[in-house]
Amino acid sequence: MTTMPDMGASASPPAPNGLAPAAGNGAAPPCFDEGGAERLLAGFAERGVAERAYAESEAGGRLLRVIGGHSPFLSDLALREAETLLRLQERGPDAALATVLEPISRVAPDTSRAQLGAALRRAKRRGALVAAAADLAGLWGLDQVTGALSTLAEAALEAAAGLLLRDAAARGEVASGRQGRGCGITVLAMGKLGARELNYSSDIDLMILFEPDAMPEPEAAQGIAVRFARDLVKLMEERTEEGYVFRTDLRLRPDGAAQPLAVSIPASVGYYGSMGQNWERAAMTKARPVAADKLLGGSFLDEIRPFVWRRHLDFAMIADIHAIKRQIHAVHGNRGAGTEVAVAGHDVKLGRGGIREIEFTAQVLQLIWGGRDPALRDPTTLGALAGLAGAGRLDRRAAADLADAYGFLRTVEHRLQMVADRQTHRLPEDADGMARIASFCGFASVEAFAERLTGHLRRVARHYAGLFESAPALSGRNGAEDEDGGSLVFTGTEDDPETVRTLAEMGFRNPAAVAATVRGWHHGHRRATRSERARELLTALMPSLLRAFARQGEPDAALARFDTLLEKLPAGVQLLSLFERNPQLLERVARILGAAPALADHLARYPSAIDGLLAGGAGTAAVALPALVGAARHHEEALDGARRLVTEGRFEIDADALEGLLDVDAAGLARASLADAAIGALLPEVSRDFAARNGRLAGGGMVVVAMGKLGGREMLPGSDLDLVLVYGGAAEGAESSGGARSLPVPTYYARLASQFVAALTAPGAEGRLYDVDMRLRPSGNAGPVATSLASFESYHAEGAWTWERMALTRARAVAGPAALRRSVEAAVRAAITTHAGPQAIADARDMRTRMLRDLPPRSAWDVKLMPGGLVEVEFVAQALQCAHAGSQPRILSTATHEALARLGKAGLLPAEDAALLIRADRFWRATLSALRLTVGQPRGEALPGPAVAALLRTAAPLSVEPGATLPDGIEVLREAMAETAAAVRAVFSRHLGSPDRAG
Repeated sequence: MTTMPDMGASASPPAPNGLAPAAGNGAAPPCFDEGGAERLLAGFAERGVAERAYAESEAGGRLLRVIGGHSPFLSDLALREAETLLRLQERGPDAALATVLEPISRVAPDTSRAQLGAALRRAKRRGALVAAAADLAGLWGLDQVTGALSTLAEAALEAAAGLLLRDAAARGEVASGRQGRGCGITVLAMGKLGARELNYSSDIDLMILFEPDAMPEPEAAQGIAVRFARDLVKLMEERTEEGYVFRTDLRLRPDGAAQPLAVSIPASVGYYGSMGQNWERAAMTKARPVAADKLLGGSFLDEIRPFVWRRHLDFAMIADIHAIKRQIHAVHGNRGAGTEVAVAGHDVKLGRGGIREIEFTAQVLQLIWGGRDPALRDPTTLGALAGLAGAGRLDRRAAADLADAYGFLRTVEHRLQMVADRQTHRLPEDADGMARIASFCGFASVEAFAERLTGHLRRVARHYAGLFESAPALSGRNGAEDEDGGSLVFTGTEDDPETVRTLAEMGFRNPAAVAATVRGWHHGHRRATRSERARELLTALMPSLLRAFARQGEPDAALARFDTLLEKLPAGVQLLSLFERNPQLLERVARILGAAPALADHLARYPSAIDGLLAGGAGTAAVALPALVGAARHHEEALDGARRLVTEGRFEIDADALEGLLDVDAAGLARASLADAAIGALLPEVSRDFAARNGRLAGGGMVVVAMGKLGGREMLPGSDLDLVLVYGGAAEGAESSGGARSLPVPTYYARLASQFVAALTAPGAEGRLYDVDMRLRPSGNAGPVATSLASFESYHAEGAWTWERMALTRARAVAGPAALRRSVEAAVRAAITTHAGPQAIADARDMRTRMLRDLPPRSAWDVKLMPGGLVEVEFVAQALQCAHAGSQPRILSTATHEALARLGKAGLLPAEDAALLIRADRFWRATLSALRLTVGQPRGEALPGPAVAALLRTAAPLSVEPGATLPDGIEVLREAMAETAAAVRAVFSRHLGSPDRAG
């Protein structure tokens, strides 16, 4: 037998909702109405022997005292449904709820509407009593209480919809599918029911949609669906002496004021695609099918997913959502929903610091970031807060405060509604009413309750204000005052002399041209600034925007690049809103536009790349990529989503590297992790799409082997992907089955490989994912796109060149079936340890000699190909690994610096030589990275200022031993480069031989 816990001081720990079970801090609760408590105990005991035993038991008596002392409604319900309380004590709340739901889960075919209505009202009464008793006794936490109430509502809706659809099917109006399938009508739960967060007196928000083409008479579908909606609402809302089931609200339907009670799915999709509002996006985050044709409802939600979860970050919607909140404050300002935190009369839902502000916080941040990361689309408030905090989108302390407050305020809301079954969220204004609620919540005094309540409200209000109420005030239509003094006025058609003077003092070299450019923005000469809202934002941002660009080494050029960016944008509200909400983003964009023309050009082509700067740190895109591809509705959406995230992720990493926020090793690892994530997500996606047309090969699979900089996790800006594709596992002579055609194994994998490479390289709206180089596959460009494992092993055992085995030292299997990956890795290891050898040293020296003759360095800044450059560092590591791995396989590593360290530890390189080469490797890669980000490939000796600054910031510290004096100018850095190159050439010559003589 399950018995209810003692609700006294010694036996009752705090319940999961943040309050003690009907007692604050574990103390025995004061009884607000002793007379009511005694009457309920006496009345319950008079009903029978079992009831008397329950009332006289410690746990039952305490629960009845709490109910009788605080809630006339629950007192009446306890007397009317005493059997439910007895069952709960005997079997526990879960079994008691199941017993309540059982009669409405199996409705007989001949049940009338009147009979069903009576059964639903009984289930509602009993289910509400189970939830209330389990709540007050501390048996259920908040999520279990709201989940039980939601389950009750869903069961009622399914039963009612099922009966109505059977009637409609009998009239020939809908198909008679099992559980509503194929009927053409679907019922979506919205709001708290959609999130399974119903409270005791919640309305249930529904959306009823229909698909005309799925109904027998499409032209009559509207009338049939509206009749269904009207009858469903009647079954839910009709009041009799037995009560009612649930109040029902259909106002969240698309264009609710103008549409009938049921809306067609084609019209809904069209509405959301062209006219949907941000508040409707927020509402749809919680939508889910609960009755009638649930498959149809799920299909509809999939179709409007791009409307709800937008591809790009959307900070413009913050102002829109906050405007709704301000309207709520304005309407309820004198009734406990204003800007002040209060106690008596305060609305715990709509008031300052209340439940709505917590929900808004979660929903708005979800809408901003959920398009990038499907893991953030949890419909529950607590789940959303946890996900946002875990992803770094919400401060963890803020998330914890909001979650604690949510649990407390929802429980207070429940106690308010339990008193008289009223749909209220407002605390009483009279002293007796406040004393009742404080006692019902388990506090010994109103003062103790008020202290706890106001603490939560103030924390919520503070976090909400910090997120959504920090927009700057506007200073004028087309002008602003610079905070350092001076005038910035851009009205009229001619230059304002004071503005030109201010711009010159800020550092712009051609202030008149800058003034003309900015004046053109205000006059709408760029598409991005033609809307009133865009120009308002621009006016507010102008002082900080101009200061940000004035701080760059070449401010006029940086501002001109920003003008190009605005020219390419179809609209500017999104970007300007991003800057308004994130001042640090404006600073970063200005630095990038001032220092890195290549990144600036990328921004102009793909403005959405700015989203990556707000992603919360390198690696965010790599984490979100698998979930985004997995959540795609079709193949092209998966590819588009991958292109978008990779584009944003690459830009984010490059920007962090440019600013020195990531060192060259961390940036290389982040780029490789992003590429690994893209390959790992797309290989199964492409394989599924290919198999849908060409069937599958039993036991077969394909592995992607990363080579080069990707294999070594040392990718640089603009690095392509060196890949080798190896297949195996399928029986020799097998053919694919289950598709439109059967293909033999070689043909199958050749075509699959081509489709996979195309997925990586095909351009889309966001550009292409990567350039792919497959020349390192067996036989190079003359070999097949995909190689069988047997051919791979045979080639490297018999016909491979030394340079191919040197390349294998960086081979890394990154995607494909686990068992096949292990086999490929074993084959790679065997090729190096068994089939390479000491001859690799002489061959590497001769290859370097030919490279110096045929591929000379293109300039003094070509640190890759120059004598003593990066290639020579890599040749030493690769040749020595090939020469000695047969006897010392532990020296193998795909990363150059790690391989050098292992060679030094094994005594195959003197420690000082290993340390020198490791430092040179990092120095050369950092130099290449800074140059690629700022000037691309230098052709002459001179470098622009931003490139010099980037080199001194990121590469110079790696040119000297730790603790040594850093180069403080470009000439000193050039000297360090010459010294490093000479030292590398000396090490190369000592260990591989001089590359200046023929081999």
